Amino acid sequence: MDGDPAVEQELDSFTRYFPLPYRIGIILVFGVWAWAINLHYLAVIKIDVPSLIRYPARSSSAQPSHHSSTYNLATLLTIPLALSLLFFWSLTHGNPSLVVQWEILPQLSLLGLFLSFIVPVRRLSKTGRFRFLSTLKRISIGGIAEAQDGKFGDILLADALTSYARILGELYVSACMFLSPGKSSTGRPDRTCGGAYAVPIIIAIPSAIRLRQCLIEYLRVRRSNQKNGFIGPAGWGGQHLANALKYSSAFPVIILSAMQRNFNQHGTTYGMTEAGLFRLWLFFVILNSGYSFYWDVAKDWDLSLFSGTVERNNPEHPWGLRQHLYFHTDEIYYAVIAIDFVLRCTWIMKLSPHLDRFNDIESGIFVMQLLEVLRRWIWIFFRVETEWVRNNNRGPAQDDILLANFNGKIDDD
Repeated sequence: MDGDPAVEQELDSFTRYFPLPYRIGIILVFGVWAWAINLHYLAVIKIDVPSLIRYPARSSSAQPSHHSSTYNLATLLTIPLALSLLFFWSLTHGNPSLVVQWEILPQLSLLGLFLSFIVPVRRLSKTGRFRFLSTLKRISIGGIAEAQDGKFGDILLADALTSYARILGELYVSACMFLSPGKSSTGRPDRTCGGAYAVPIIIAIPSAIRLRQCLIEYLRVRRSNQKNGFIGPAGWGGQHLANALKYSSAFPVIILSAMQRNFNQHGTTYGMTEAGLFRLWLFFVILNSGYSFYWDVAKDWDLSLFSGTVERNNPEHPWGLRQHLYFHTDEIYYAVIAIDFVLRCTWIMKLSPHLDRFNDIESGIFVMQLLEVLRRWIWIFFRVETEWVRNNNRGPAQDDILLANFNGKIDDD
């Protein structure tokens, strides 16, 4: 091979053709396509997503549907990304030195994606993009709208951010390497760029956002109860605290993962053996995965799989599911439960002597990130369906708040 031998040794074959900035762009654009498909299929089965997230309805039948506009946006984002990648390949041919030298191309591609969300061009779904940015701004500090102002949309976006947490970390790594002397954003990713704990802190931010939202919802319920003189054990907001605990359980996993990466570097051992640190990490990752899986099924989707025997075997609905189902066959629900469990537990590969390195190679990292976005895409179908069932069949959940309870717009305290 030609080029600098040191560079050639550093770059694996996957990175030569799919450098980190392009991988970030691919996953971000994939997320837009996924949301378009969510909107499209849910509209087909008569679930009105825009009304659930309090998005303005179309004023005329001549206007394109919400999912058509999103498809258009996804297409307009995909074309320049694909052309940039093809041009990059034509210039570098997988040559490691050239890959490193032409880092400006993928960085310009990422910049183009960013600008596509802020430029005021109508053909790029202007209203939808600006609504997305305003929602993102609100939730970025843990704020959450009132129910009548689009609280459900805030929750969907904040939950989606937790699935993009590693992508946010990669975005930071890419920018850090681009701006650091002697580094290249198209070289081997240096995930300690900017310090050993910079990336873990960024990865933790989406979980911290959802944690704060849960606490705000809990305080709203408490205030509502006090205002209305509520007395009783039910509906006191405990579900929001339990949800906050779920997001809190991600922090030990993130911290211990960072500690494992830094173990024995410069004599750092944290006062324990590497095996002991791994066992501690394993305990918390099982706790987080198990709790999150339970919450997906029992709380986000309102399925009775983990309910008592009487409710689980209720003759009014299929075993382990619920009475009102919008998707066409019961098997879809059982399959999605199984898929969610498997994708929640991909960490099991670290326990296999044959697959434990999969999480550490660049192609493996990319696949794991893509699978998490895919899991979130599936989750959205059933989370939106559940919200539609709640609104149209039995009202708000026990710990939720009726619209009339609050008159303010946004509560960020």
